[in-house]
Amino acid sequence: MSWNDERVELLSKLWLEGRSASQIAAELGLGVTRNAVIGKVHRLGLSGRAKIAAPAATQGRLRPKAPQKAEQDRMPSPLTAQPLVEPEPETETVAAPVATPIADVVIPFSTRVTIMDLRESMCRWPIGDPASAEFRYCGSKSALGPYCMDHARLAFQPTQERRRVERFARIA
Repeated sequence: MSWNDERVELLSKLWLEGRSASQIAAELGLGVTRNAVIGKVHRLGLSGRAKIAAPAATQGRLRPKAPQKAEQDRMPSPLTAQPLVEPEPETETVAAPVATPIADVVIPFSTRVTIMDLRESMCRWPIGDPASAEFRYCGSKSALGPYCMDHARLAFQPTQERRRVERFARIA
C-alpha cells in the first residue's frame, strides 16, 4: 500500500470533515487500516477536525449542564440573610448483631515455639511482636492446615458472618 497524492488528498478531506480513522480506512480500501490512517494523519500534521454531532444514542446518556446562576442570585442579601442552621441528622436505630464472641485462646507458654523449633504438625499462629525476642508461634498440634482448631476458628470465619459483622461495624 502506498500513499499517492490522490489518496493523501482524500484522506485530508475526510479527516477535516470529521470522519473517524476507521471510516476513512474503509473509504480508502485496498489494505488501508485504521492505524495506517492515524499514522499518516500525524505525519501530515493534520490536527484540526470538524465536530460531528453526537449520535442520538449517546445524546440521551449525557446530562445537560445545569445553568449557572448569576453571582447576585447565589449570594443572599445581608438584609434577608437568615442564620444557617443545619438540620439534625436523622438517625436510624439499628440493632447491632450479637456476634458470638470467640474466647481468647490461652496458649500455655510451654507449648509456644520459636521459628527454629516449629515443625510441620504444629500451629503456626504468631504470638507477640515479630521484632521482639519474646515472639513465638502457638506450637499446639495442628489439625488440618497451618493452625490448631482454636486458631483456625479465628482465621477462617464464614464469609456471610464476616460480611454481616463488617456491615454493622461501618454503621456504628
